[in-house]
Amino acid sequence: MENHQIVYKNLLLQEIKSTPEEYLPALLNIVQLFRESVTLKTAEASFTKGWEETMAGEVNSIDDLWTGTDAE
Repeated sequence: MENHQIVYKNLLLQEIKSTPEEYLPALLNIVQLFRESVTLKTAEASFTKGWEETMAGEVNSIDDLWTGTDAE
């Protein structure tokens, strides 16, 4: 593990240790949501989500997708 990664992990641990216990569930939720938002989903998960949205009727026409762009 690189030195800067160790530094960040230690800083995160210090922040967690100094967080009042009653706020730990909220902090955990924040960290989990952050991780989920920055990690790439697998191709299978992405396809599954897209397929579910399509089957639920959550679709846009091609014309709507291009509305507001500079494309002609």
